[in-house]
Amino acid sequence: MPLMSTIPRRRQSMKLSIRNKIAIAFFSLVVLGGLIWVTSDYRNFVLSQKFHIIISKNQVMNNILEARRYEKNYFLYLNLDDLAQALSYVDRAREKLNDIIREYGKYTYTSAPELESSREKLKYYGNSLEKIREYHLAHPGELNPEAPARAFETRQMEIRDLGREITEHMERMATQERVGISNIIWHSRIYLLLGTLSAFILCLVVAIFLFYNVNRPLTYIARAIVKIAKGDYTRIPPRGTGDEFDDLVNSLNQMINELNKRSDQLVQSEKMASLGTLTSGVAHELNNPLNNISTSLQILLEEIDEGEREYKKTLLVESEKQVEKARDIVKSLLEFSRESTFRKEPANLKNLVEKTIVLLKSEIPGNVELHLSVPDDLNAVIDIHRIQQVLINLILNSIHAMENGGKLTIRAVAGENTGEIGIQVEDTGKGIPDENLNKIFDPFFTTKDVGEGSGLGLSVSHGIIEKHGGRVEVASEIGKGSTFGIYLPVDGDEPPFDN
Repeated sequence: MPLMSTIPRRRQSMKLSIRNKIAIAFFSLVVLGGLIWVTSDYRNFVLSQKFHIIISKNQVMNNILEARRYEKNYFLYLNLDDLAQALSYVDRAREKLNDIIREYGKYTYTSAPELESSREKLKYYGNSLEKIREYHLAHPGELNPEAPARAFETRQMEIRDLGREITEHMERMATQERVGISNIIWHSRIYLLLGTLSAFILCLVVAIFLFYNVNRPLTYIARAIVKIAKGDYTRIPPRGTGDEFDDLVNSLNQMINELNKRSDQLVQSEKMASLGTLTSGVAHELNNPLNNISTSLQILLEEIDEGEREYKKTLLVESEKQVEKARDIVKSLLEFSRESTFRKEPANLKNLVEKTIVLLKSEIPGNVELHLSVPDDLNAVIDIHRIQQVLINLILNSIHAMENGGKLTIRAVAGENTGEIGIQVEDTGKGIPDENLNKIFDPFFTTKDVGEGSGLGLSVSHGIIEKHGGRVEVASEIGKGSTFGIYLPVDGDEPPFDN
């Protein structure tokens, strides 16, 4: 058994908390953003290197073209200055090519052997020009631009072919670099599109996650808190996610259990306070049947051996009625005072109102005219004792509001299309000032003198009605009276708690 009891705990501990899930989601966003940034930054760096390579190769190409231009001038005019200029540009081209190999070799699309081949060709080209120069210095008399010597002509053709070959090779390498840059730009666009799409999808996933795992639970709990604030202390169904929101729901349920205990205690306390108010009146109501019984018994004792039989029987029947009346009063009082859990059951409203009037009969002054208008067949699913407590509070408040007498009307109606019943307690008392209408249901609010009221009656009544899934409405006018209406679902059903 101990081993099996630990399995659910282990499974629950394996679930990630909302904090961890959100941390993972945002860490993924940060990693993806970092990868996109690193990739883009590397691509931009490589692209900048490529631009430097193209600029450097263009410089190499320009130096080679200048060298060839001076080379052609030399062969046209056999001027050693032109040959010296050609050699100078060849040296510059070689230096620049060496710089490319040294600084940008790993970023160029041209392979290392091709770069080495270009460098060797440039070297060979420069050596060839140097040999022409040496030949020129050694055989100045044999040189004639119009009729050059055979050996000189051969060297001339060789140098020209070599210069053309070097030029074409450099152009090919420059073209490769341009194509490479176009590929980098194209791939960068693809990578950027893929990265943006991935980020969008991840953000969408995170948004959906936050909606289902954070927003919906928060909305669920917010609705639960609103129900609690309205006095509905029914247990909140757990979500079963095993995260912090489940812990919060459990905490709220613990709070609801505690509030239910406190609410029951408060209801019972207010009931006892009402019971204290009713005690003197109930004692008076019990005193009348007891006096009648006592009188009948004294007559029977005095005339036990004589008198008419039918007369004695009448006295006994009347005494039995008085006993039943006293028993009903005591029974109603005991039922009202008994502490009970919240439990709804079908009840006839007319019987409930009449039983309530029996308890309050002695509290209704002679100058207060009572009118009842409750259909015989009007039923509802309610907690009988709690609704009776509400009626007692409302009727007592109305009686206290009519210090100089008046008319007290209790009516009940069934809504045709609303699916609810309404019970109204209307008086012709002094009314409630407008500034107090929004406060009368607040706990401990009272306009009575100290010691005459706790200020909890209407607050407790309001909580009882809301616990039934109903509502309380009040209308009042100074000098003309007040009407309190309680409206309850006919079948007692409350709206289901939405997940």
